[in-house]
Amino acid sequence: MAAPPDAEGSPALSLELLPTDPLLLILSFLDYRDLVSCCYLNRRLNQLSSHDPLWKRHCKKYWLISGEEKRRRNQGWRAIFISTYCDLGRYIHCYATLKKAWDDLEQYLGQWCPRMISSLKESVREEDLDAVEAQIRCKLPDDYRCSFRIHNGQKLVVPGLMGSMALSNHYRSEDLLDIDTAAGGFQQRLGLKQCLPLTFCIHTGLSQYMALESVEGRNKYEIFYQCPDQMARNPSAIVMFITGTSYLEWFTSYVNKVVTGGYPIIRDQIFRYVHDKDCVATTEDITVSVSTSFLPELSSVHPPHYFFTYRIRIEMSKDALPENICQLESRYWRITNAKGDVEEVQGPGVVGEFPVISPGKVYEYTSCTTFSTTSGYMEGYYTFHCLSNKDRFFNVTIPRFHMVCPTFKVSTA
Repeated sequence: MAAPPDAEGSPALSLELLPTDPLLLILSFLDYRDLVSCCYLNRRLNQLSSHDPLWKRHCKKYWLISGEEKRRRNQGWRAIFISTYCDLGRYIHCYATLKKAWDDLEQYLGQWCPRMISSLKESVREEDLDAVEAQIRCKLPDDYRCSFRIHNGQKLVVPGLMGSMALSNHYRSEDLLDIDTAAGGFQQRLGLKQCLPLTFCIHTGLSQYMALESVEGRNKYEIFYQCPDQMARNPSAIVMFITGTSYLEWFTSYVNKVVTGGYPIIRDQIFRYVHDKDCVATTEDITVSVSTSFLPELSSVHPPHYFFTYRIRIEMSKDALPENICQLESRYWRITNAKGDVEEVQGPGVVGEFPVISPGKVYEYTSCTTFSTTSGYMEGYYTFHCLSNKDRFFNVTIPRFHMVCPTFKVSTA
């Protein structure tokens, strides 16, 4: 049917008369919701919005579908988008972020920690997650569910996917729990009411929990380490060291730290030492850098006792002259807490050793300290003597490094 003329007698502009290419260009800027809506407006828009290349961008943006994956499926872009949406549509706001995090982590592990790959478990189904919700009588957040549609955590093995920490007489390695194990550890007792464990260390029994409801002073979906309040008479009184505000933030920030090299790989496992790039000092040919970590399982708020471990790296430049080979004689520390109280420590060697440093060589060691305040810092120097001239002694600066415990809350149970 011809379009009715306008007031001046000219035919009104009709959608049917517009050329296809400009319309497709306009539609290419629409989000998938608007593109779907166009299907119901009229026959022309229905045909145009079904144009398969329009859905390529949405498949890549929301589902991370590559051209290779499309060829493997032997489907069009629109068909892939619709079938994936039918399966994972409730997670469209977070799926791409979590899938990229998992993909990046797997690629990194394959290069640096290959034995960890075999500990990852396959995805679970929607009905499995629904069954867990029925079992614990609590709703799981969508970002948590979505992550388990990609990988169902890992097997209870060592090393754990969520990082390790080791001292001379203490070792922790946290596994990311699968959904059934997490549901089995769901807590309803006072102090941890409606809390779901996300991680577990088989050596220390330490877990990180996620609050599924806002009770006992916690925010909904907050993630934390728990430690007992040693001065409270009530055994349900706990202190919570906050490690995340949501599963999405908690998991993706950890993965980002791993894949960007923020955590060192030691003995084929991820160690959760944090290194401040400014925490480096060079004296002559020797560079000293420091990374630190807070250990909640060895800390206490009541009484105040905050436990930190630090890892020192001492390296001599590979361009140093051979006659610059030297040996560490002693150490000096100046330790300052948040109140400004200062403690000085001086003694022979480091951790009972007197390492020799030569061009291109690295010496690393781990030690620990405690503060009665939630933060503090250390600085100092090492005294070396030159092996080619034993009368020559010199000090090497240890840069100031700060240690701060995470935000914590006291349970209101």
